[in-house]
Amino acid sequence: MTVRSTQVRLVCVGDLVEDVVVWPDGATRSGTDNPARIHRARGGAAANVAVFASSLGVPTRFVGRVGDDLVGTSLVRELTDAGVDAKVQRRGRTGTIVLLVDASGERTMYPDRGAAAELGDVPDDWLSGASAVHLSAYSLTGPPLAVLRRASAIAHAEGAIVSVDASSVALIDAIGPARFRELVADLRPTYVFANGVEADAAGLRDLASTIVVKNGVDPTEIHGAVSAAVPVAPVGEVRDTTGAGDAFTAGFLAAVLAGAEPVEATEAGHTLAGQVLSNPGATLTSQENGAAR
Repeated sequence: MTVRSTQVRLVCVGDLVEDVVVWPDGATRSGTDNPARIHRARGGAAANVAVFASSLGVPTRFVGRVGDDLVGTSLVRELTDAGVDAKVQRRGRTGTIVLLVDASGERTMYPDRGAAAELGDVPDDWLSGASAVHLSAYSLTGPPLAVLRRASAIAHAEGAIVSVDASSVALIDAIGPARFRELVADLRPTYVFANGVEADAAGLRDLASTIVVKNGVDPTEIHGAVSAAVPVAPVGEVRDTTGAGDAFTAGFLAAVLAGAEPVEATEAGHTLAGQVLSNPGATLTSQENGAAR
């Protein structure tokens, strides 16, 4: 489902970092060399959602922070080339995430958020004027939390949709489940996206929002005014799950902006997520593998 408009319809607030995706050729041997294929790609959950939504024709803005360095320049250029209106602060050093991907496609992440963790003092006009505002829970700590709260306040004042991605069970553990749930609820989201482990860890299923719980190949749960279990269509090779959740979010929000109800939006999310699973990092099948710079 494609959305067309001349004005920004979706604002995504959160991280833009470099992903270093490592595909080992075999089992890891400690203390010696391990042959691997290594790919560099755009990363950061909010930035990924922005690029994926833009690929569906949704006029999208990204708000975040990168370092005043060559990597940051390249990442911002990549967003712009993808049609995203990039409103980016430039200071410090750009963040990096190293991802080790096993043969099943599951990844283990080593994040160093760098400048992304210092996002702050964002002009209101970066956050306003959209039909939907998407917030990454990675920004629920430190200076970015004030930006998320301001983005939510502006969105609600303007009658926009607000969505939050739970992001990481490690993040929930670090913040504390009760505090994490409180922070998410304070943003008054219309939609909350989480996987099953995240939803269980923070008790998200009974928030006063529509909660979309992804369960891998098992049906996606919808909890809220509409309750449903939406089957996931089979996909081909699953080589890297990185970015699949962000693609799901982009597909879901694009469908909602086009008037879809939650079940239809979930199906749209499944479709876009399935296009990411055979590529390294958060790249679509139609994009060059690795999106290397």
